[in-house]
Amino acid sequence: MDQLVLFVTLGFAVGAVYAVIASSLVAVHAATGVLNFAQGSIALWGVWVAAELGATGTLILPIGSVQIADGPAPTTVAVAIGVASSALVALLTHLLVMRPLRSAPALSQVVASVGVMLLIVSLVPLRFDTTGAVAAPILPSGTIEVLGAQVAVADLIVLGLALTVAVLLAAYFRFTRWGTATRASAEDETALRLTGWSPDRLAALVWFTTGAATGLVAVVGSPSIGLDPISYTFYVLPGLAAALIARLRSVLVAAAAGLAIGVFQSLLMMMSTYDFWPVWAQAGFGETVPFLIVMVALFVFGRSIPERGGVQTLRMPPVRPPRTRPVYALVVVAATVAAILLTEGSWRFGVVTSIIMMLIALSLVVLTGYLGQISLAAMAFAGTGGFVLSRVTTEYGVPFPLSLVLPALAATVLGVIVGIPALRIRGAHLAVVTLAGALAIQTFVFGNPAFTPYEGNLIEDPTLFGLDLGVRSGTVLTTTSFALMVLVVVGTLTWATARLMRGRTGRSFLAIRSNERAAASVGIDVAGTKLLGFAFSAFLAGIGGCLIGYSRGQLSVESFTVFVGLTLLCTVYVAGITSLAGAVVAGLLAPLGVLATFLEGTLGVGHLYSLIAAIALVVTAVLNPVGITGSVRQASEHLIHRRTTRAQL
Repeated sequence: MDQLVLFVTLGFAVGAVYAVIASSLVAVHAATGVLNFAQGSIALWGVWVAAELGATGTLILPIGSVQIADGPAPTTVAVAIGVASSALVALLTHLLVMRPLRSAPALSQVVASVGVMLLIVSLVPLRFDTTGAVAAPILPSGTIEVLGAQVAVADLIVLGLALTVAVLLAAYFRFTRWGTATRASAEDETALRLTGWSPDRLAALVWFTTGAATGLVAVVGSPSIGLDPISYTFYVLPGLAAALIARLRSVLVAAAAGLAIGVFQSLLMMMSTYDFWPVWAQAGFGETVPFLIVMVALFVFGRSIPERGGVQTLRMPPVRPPRTRPVYALVVVAATVAAILLTEGSWRFGVVTSIIMMLIALSLVVLTGYLGQISLAAMAFAGTGGFVLSRVTTEYGVPFPLSLVLPALAATVLGVIVGIPALRIRGAHLAVVTLAGALAIQTFVFGNPAFTPYEGNLIEDPTLFGLDLGVRSGTVLTTTSFALMVLVVVGTLTWATARLMRGRTGRSFLAIRSNERAAASVGIDVAGTKLLGFAFSAFLAGIGGCLIGYSRGQLSVESFTVFVGLTLLCTVYVAGITSLAGAVVAGLLAPLGVLATFLEGTLGVGHLYSLIAAIALVVTAVLNPVGITGSVRQASEHLIHRRTTRAQL
């Protein structure tokens, strides 16, 4: 009994953070209609600011720093400034990013929120020394006995703070004029404006308050939880799961659900120490809990989860079916071949990586740009292909090119499974499912020694009719034969995708993207077409994962992390997520591609790549939702129109 009580209370600290994030997500959604994927990262910044103040007395800013004290700052000062930092980051996120997108489509809001998340998590290791950092104690270090178990007083205080925040937020929305007006704005902003209230000011107050509340609980709980920047960033997923259990309506229910998730994960940790617990469930199983909860919650409550009543809803960026341009295609292929033949070493590896990432980017263009289904799980599909490739080549000796097809089919099956929720939900809610699924696959499958042991992730080099297509030969980092093989595979699949998008399937995709009910009324099988889109997208990503595996010769979970997938989303959106040309540009901008090689090898600023990508994503989402290729197309069309008009005159 005492062990059970001990593990229940061990879940209080992290459960409290889940609870305050969930409460904040419900409050922000009520005020703005936004699902803030950056809520955990907002707390992350405050945690590190407070930790640095408590250690050195230095206030670290995004640019520059201020010496507050000669030595460690007083605890109250460090906590207060850390909380204020989180509140300020939340307010700036609203004012600079989310408010300009208040009437934007869900895709723009999701990618902007993800961009803020990546921006903060990329900035933390650049501004703080994250190696071995430990938060100084803030709360009393004593314990009390509860049912025979020694429970830390600090954990109980953190829990009390989280519950107090939830009660105060619930009271604000229920018993104050400002809270009532905020809830009214969720129903009809226009009517609220006519009564003299400003929805923007009400939203700013909620963003600031929730930022401070999340920062407070996270800062106070950091000595117990630790200072791992990755963990705080993804605490938003259990928070989202709890918020969805509450149907984004009740702050108190969301807080209770968040606490329950934290406690349940702690109990799973306890059960994993027992002999009866299966070996395959000892690593990463707890991280799958939010994914399962999100799946169930959205299936059960998906139709009743509220959507915000905005003043105006803008359409997603325009899409045009790809046109057949053999000359342009030949020019691109010729330029790529020349780049392969004229480069060597890290530059050729960057060129090949760009070609591979272009294929994975193409999977996002198909699914999100053409079909309108927001997916954050592209690298999970790619990783499935890569790790299955390792098995089929080393254990079963499957020859090339069948070794590409079988893993891609496995990724296709996974894509259909992840895509099933799309039959009932869409928009930001679907993004939650795919992000939670991607993290669950990363931790429970890719990072689980029972499924992907490090020794078992070797990959046999491909051969075809006796020709060695391996990536390395002696001191050559990337062979010409391998690079040309990658170009042929990616070029063939790109041609097939263009053909598919020009045909009936592509027209069905665009019809569903535009209006699902209208598409169904003209005889389009909406459910089947959605699953087809997820399947085809996962197949492309699976092939891309196999090519990544062949280019490495050995795989690890770091090749397919959620952050790599989100960074790729940055590049695709910046390049233009609604065109095949956008996928080509995204390949050049992708991680470890040509741009990353240039930043690292030529400018020596490769460590800034993630930060640059995040900033570019946020700016693009706010100012240029059509991306680079869309802007080029609009400019060329405008120029042609002007020339035509002048010729007619």
